[in-house]
Amino acid sequence: MHLFDEDMARSLPSPLGFKTEVTRNWSINGNPNGGYLMALAAKAMSERSEKKSLIISTASYLSRCIPGSADILVERIGLSKSFDRWQAGLFQDGKEIVRAMGTFMDNAPNDKEKRYEKSAPDLERVEDCIQIPPMGEYTLYNEMDVRLDPRCAGWFQGNLIDISEHRGWLRFQNDRPWDTPAILLAADSFPPPVFASQGMIAWVPTIEFSVNIRHIPATRWLKCVFRTHFIHNGILEEDGEVWDENDELVAVSRQIAQFRKK
Repeated sequence: MHLFDEDMARSLPSPLGFKTEVTRNWSINGNPNGGYLMALAAKAMSERSEKKSLIISTASYLSRCIPGSADILVERIGLSKSFDRWQAGLFQDGKEIVRAMGTFMDNAPNDKEKRYEKSAPDLERVEDCIQIPPMGEYTLYNEMDVRLDPRCAGWFQGNLIDISEHRGWLRFQNDRPWDTPAILLAADSFPPPVFASQGMIAWVPTIEFSVNIRHIPATRWLKCVFRTHFIHNGILEEDGEVWDENDELVAVSRQIAQFRKK
């Protein structure tokens, strides 16, 4: 079993929801990755939902999460012919850390109308991109193979560009297939794109995160692009697109985060 599946399987039913263990395996500088926490909440909601295809997942990050035990409390907030909507709260020591919402539907048929007014990002070849190496408490990169396009990776050597954009390739290190929880993790696996223009700053903590899932990919690599256009009053946005190797759109995302230079 892949490590991600082992960590997802740590959630066990309890009277009001699930008991789980937040591991250190998906951390950024010791802090559990926001996509990983969203995946834990989404899995708990999917266990209770009548409809199994998650199409929208949102989360508010209310307090700092630490590795250790946690409770996930789930509650249905709406059921209709098309959608089943749930909310989940991840608690540690009685304090709510993350509040998530999920919208589920039945598996969509493949003959729905599809229209793309944007195309997948233009990337250098995988072998020509810059791999983010494992770095101590940045354990996420022990498991996720992230390759930045050289055109946006200059900040590693202090060479900044004029736009806040990261684009590149992504896969699990052992080529684990993609599913819904893994897509939520993928949408939060790249460094903040503001690093490309501002340099590696101390912290970009997420306030709100939303992922809209459009397609479950069968390809091993994903093609990703994340952009920040505005920084104001210490707040920035990060808009993301995740595509597969066949140029099918996998997910779109938006994060709202704090911008801290110190």
